[in-house]
Amino acid sequence: MQLPDYGHDSALRAHLLAAADHAAQAHLDGASAAIEAERYLPQAIAQALADEGLYGVLTPRRLGGHGADIATFVLVIERLARADASAAWCTFISCTSSIVTGYLPEAEVRKIFGQPDVKLAGVFAPRGRATHAVKDGVVGYEVTGSWPWGSGSRNADYIGGGCLVTNSDGQVEMVREGTPNVRYMIFDASQVDIKDTWQVFGLKGTGSNEFAVRNVFVPASRCAALMSDTPLPDPLYKFPVFGLLGVGIASVALGVARSAIDSLIQLATEKTPQGSSRLLAERMSTQEHVARCEARLRAARTYLLDAVETAWRASSGTEPMSAEHRRDIRLATTFAAEEAAAIVSRMHRTAGGSAVYDASPIQRCLRDVQVITQHTMVSESTYELAGRLFLGLPTNISML
Repeated sequence: MQLPDYGHDSALRAHLLAAADHAAQAHLDGASAAIEAERYLPQAIAQALADEGLYGVLTPRRLGGHGADIATFVLVIERLARADASAAWCTFISCTSSIVTGYLPEAEVRKIFGQPDVKLAGVFAPRGRATHAVKDGVVGYEVTGSWPWGSGSRNADYIGGGCLVTNSDGQVEMVREGTPNVRYMIFDASQVDIKDTWQVFGLKGTGSNEFAVRNVFVPASRCAALMSDTPLPDPLYKFPVFGLLGVGIASVALGVARSAIDSLIQLATEKTPQGSSRLLAERMSTQEHVARCEARLRAARTYLLDAVETAWRASSGTEPMSAEHRRDIRLATTFAAEEAAAIVSRMHRTAGGSAVYDASPIQRCLRDVQVITQHTMVSESTYELAGRLFLGLPTNISML
């Protein structure tokens, strides 16, 4: 089924944001405690999000997706994260996983994306080993590996894993000097063993369990070297892979921070702190904290959107994405996640004892945002990398 074509314009963005709002109200409102207790996104919710077209935000239109721009993707994920961070996280993982559509043979892509509600998951990190193999006359690889952080894998129809390609002697192949041959392998969900390892502090409902395969054959048509193969000439595929992952992470963080501020404002208009005769909202410190956090959130959000939209315009041209664009994306995503964590922490302290209870949405925001900041794509090392580029120093930009 082909989804409606809303165009690369405000109509498409408005449609997707309305879909996100509807999904939040119909499927996520009041569901966070149950999602956390399950420790993965219930399949009914994942299916509902996919049916709304939200897993297909970045999927090309030729495959029944929306083919939206990256800024629209940011706004959709942010909107979902206001309602539930785990649901937003699983949605962004599936959306960004669709980048493989630019690298695989068209016939294979159409098999995988034969249904508009297809759900993807995967880990780009090369935690597997792939050895050249032939099965029933089909050229491919025999793959064994184990990947932690498999967000959304329990909901997925297809799951990917990065692999180092090895020769018959077990030696890692190189695509050029100093660069190993890393290929992203696509598995049917039925080929993957999901291990129950996700007992964690925050983002509890993402089901980011470890998954593994052993001696699984993958046809060559179902794998791609995302860092060295040449994808289709589309703006999405010119956008840096790691940058896109960081953008999704930052979008969830911004939504969580928005939720924390909104929850604090609601609490402050209802709560009279112990020993006080005034509402929490009437305290000068509360007013200052809310105003400062609102300013910080808007600044981080504007910076991220500016970096993304500038890079998107560049990717829509004929030249390769510049190191400066890649630098600015990674810097903006890390800054957004860092600011979001600081904002949520301030809202948690401002809320006082009310925010320590499980019933408080602010405590959930605190746990979720702290886990978000642990992701390597938004780690403090980003500042060193960006700083070297600003200073004109020789820099390895392969992770930008």
